[in-house]
Amino acid sequence: MVDIADVGSSSPGPASPGSLSPSSMPALGFNDIEMTFPDGTHALDPTTFSIRPGEFVTVVGPSGCGKSTLLKIASGLTKATGGTVDVDRRSVGYVFQDATLLQWRNVDRNVELLAELEGVDKAERARRVAENIALVGLDGFEKKYPKQLSGGMKMRCSLARSLVMDPKVFLFDEPFGALDEITREKLNDELLSLFQRKGFASLFITHSIYEAVFLSTRVLVMSARPGRIVADFAVPFAYPRPPELRFEAEFAELSGQVSHALRGAHQ
Repeated sequence: MVDIADVGSSSPGPASPGSLSPSSMPALGFNDIEMTFPDGTHALDPTTFSIRPGEFVTVVGPSGCGKSTLLKIASGLTKATGGTVDVDRRSVGYVFQDATLLQWRNVDRNVELLAELEGVDKAERARRVAENIALVGLDGFEKKYPKQLSGGMKMRCSLARSLVMDPKVFLFDEPFGALDEITREKLNDELLSLFQRKGFASLFITHSIYEAVFLSTRVLVMSARPGRIVADFAVPFAYPRPPELRFEAEFAELSGQVSHALRGAHQ
């Protein structure tokens, strides 16, 4: 089993602040997942944790510790060399570090892509596209092409593309890492609104401790490669979370505890 250290105010169990009421059955579960690549790189030691419906779990850790590998294993893009994953991959949405938009398709056509590939009929695709473009705040930009969009708009388009399939589990691989701080904070706020509205389970990867604490019900800290979970922090702040939370003493204290655990994880 994975070694989960009790650090500061951390807790071995999931948290569910605010009005969220996770069920007892995991939406996503990693069971002794291990990963060694063909070149001999040992990326992950046996790793076990689960995410329940209505949980937003963020993983932080040193570069190269296997954070993104966990997402790829969960999505089926990479096959683990040991252990099992419990998830219905038909209900998984994936938002990458890059928006991965098709440059020859406008916003409408990019957003409908997954539904088109799944054979959803044209009228239903159009309904879902319009609904989710509005949901992410891209009204009026439906006919724009990726080269005409800002970095934040591209990520909104990528998010809408996944939302079209109404995923029950969302995987986020540092989606806001390349954005300026103000845009990043605004998208954090918007993502939390979507999370509360949709109730999906989330596994989010970031290098930002403040982003992790602001978004999450739990923050997991991974060790240096080969990665394993070394700390599990419950985040006690209720939803909705106002932007001003970032400046409160309790937020700074918890962020400091996560930072301390992360420094230890680098050793």
